[in-house]
Amino acid sequence: MRYLTILLALFIAAGTVAAFTVEQKSTDAAAESAASFKLVNDTDADVQIHTGSGFVEINKSSSTSITCEAGREIRLANKGRKGDVLFVVTDSMCGKTVKLSAYL
Repeated sequence: MRYLTILLALFIAAGTVAAFTVEQKSTDAAAESAASFKLVNDTDADVQIHTGSGFVEINKSSSTSITCEAGREIRLANKGRKGDVLFVVTDSMCGKTVKLSAYL
């Protein structure tokens, strides 16, 4: 009888941990998608940008994912040199798709 009680307690504890783990994973996935935004090059030219952490070339009709950090400057770039500011990241961009043509 004592072993049955211990096994029942372990089974209940394992179920509680499994439920918490599933909930934690779904929360992490939602935070991850909101922690970045997609920048789509909807122009007819390849464009080089500086994302605030590195240089990226976005070919026409392609996209890149950028960390959504409010206040981060997204700049044009040319051969590894920062250029003019295209836009500043806002909280409203997080988890969304932003078109490059809106800022050129």
